[in-house]
Amino acid sequence: MGLLGKTLETRRDLFVHKLGAALTMEKAILDMLPQLEEHTNHEKLKSSLRMHYDQTQQHVENLERAFQTLGEDVDDSPCPAIEGLEKEGQANLKMVDDSLNDDVVLGGVCETEHHEIAVYEGLITKARSLGEEQIVPLLEENLRQEQETLEKAKQMATQLAEGMAPVA
Repeated sequence: MGLLGKTLETRRDLFVHKLGAALTMEKAILDMLPQLEEHTNHEKLKSSLRMHYDQTQQHVENLERAFQTLGEDVDDSPCPAIEGLEKEGQANLKMVDDSLNDDVVLGGVCETEHHEIAVYEGLITKARSLGEEQIVPLLEENLRQEQETLEKAKQMATQLAEGMAPVA
C-alpha cells in the first residue's frame, strides 16, 4: 500500500513515494542531530553536527521544492530505514561508557550518510528516467553534501580511532 493506503500503480507514483520517504528521512535527521550533539565529547564533533543540521534544513527545503516543481503535494511517506538507524544509535549510546559516545555517534553518522547517499543516487536515476530533469540539481546538491559529510565523518572516526581528538 502506498500513498493514503492505495496501491502505487506507476513508476512516477513510486518515485513520488520515495521522494516523500527521503523527506521523512531528512526531517528525522533534523530531530536526531541535536540529540547526538548532547552526547558528544569533542567540541569539533559538536560543531560539525551543528553545521550538518543547517545543511539538513536545506535538504528538506530542496525536497519540498522538488515536490512543488513536480506539481505534487508534499508527501511524508514512512522511512523505516532511518527509524532503524536511529533506534540502533540510541541503544548503542545507552550501552557504552560516555567515553565511547563519539565513537558511537560517528559510526551512526557514517551509516546514515551511506544510506542517504544511496537514497539520493536512486532518486536521481529515477528522476532522469522519468524525464524530471528540472529537479535533478536539487537532488544532486543534497547528494554532494551527504558525500562531503561522510568524508568528514570518516576522517574524524579515523582520528578518534588513532587516539586523537577529531579535527575535521
